[in-house]
Amino acid sequence: MQSLQPDPAARYRNVLEALWRIIRTEGLWRPMRGLNVTATGAGPAHALYFACYEKLKKTLSDVIHPGGNSHIANGAAGCVATLLHDAAMNPAEVVKQRMQMYNSPYHRVTDCVRAVWQNEGAGAFYRSYTTQLTMNVPFQAIHFMTYEFLQEHFNPQRRYNPSSHVLSGACAGAVAAAATTPLDVCKTLLNTQESLALNSNITGHITGMASAFRTVYQVGGVTAYFRGVQARVIYQIPSTAIAWSVYEFFKYLITKRQEEWREGK
Repeated sequence: MQSLQPDPAARYRNVLEALWRIIRTEGLWRPMRGLNVTATGAGPAHALYFACYEKLKKTLSDVIHPGGNSHIANGAAGCVATLLHDAAMNPAEVVKQRMQMYNSPYHRVTDCVRAVWQNEGAGAFYRSYTTQLTMNVPFQAIHFMTYEFLQEHFNPQRRYNPSSHVLSGACAGAVAAAATTPLDVCKTLLNTQESLALNSNITGHITGMASAFRTVYQVGGVTAYFRGVQARVIYQIPSTAIAWSVYEFFKYLITKRQEEWREGK
């Protein structure tokens, strides 16, 4: 849906129509294309992400607001954690998006990696890194600040409460996703180097956020910056809800076992 000049057979009006037509014309498993490379990148990326966030949040909160919760500390910790997360995740995003494009020539992850490496060099895997950071730094700042703000209201005692973690995570993801959609459209263009867009009086590879912003505007105008906003919000709501609830569950479980071990020692 974020494609600037999609093939006539891949023009979708909404999420449900897109999903239905993709399954009908390209097969039941087509929407799952890129799952394996996403899972491979998400493991180490999220490990770095949450570990860095927790450590920095505590350290900065102790400095800014000792004994309390600081929204500034939460936002700053989220921004720094994003640097590590995106460094691990960016190559996986490039491969995933190229495999997901309509009529993608790649059927396997290894084929895509090899083709990108041979034709565009290793730098292609990080071509969108600065734009990804430009998008994800405000995304994660909004995300973490909203999550912690909602936790103060729904779970002021900060106990393990699955329903509050799911609700707070879902709302935080939706707000952050909607606010950063224009940057996501630019990131998608940098990752895919969409051939039809490149043929629209534009020569060479599109590099850098400024170039991507210019291209999006030239091809589709202001409305192009919000292509796929509905799908992005729908995607982020369960994604962040699941991520926070699973993370909080393991955090609770590991902390509880550590306390029991110390008491029994």
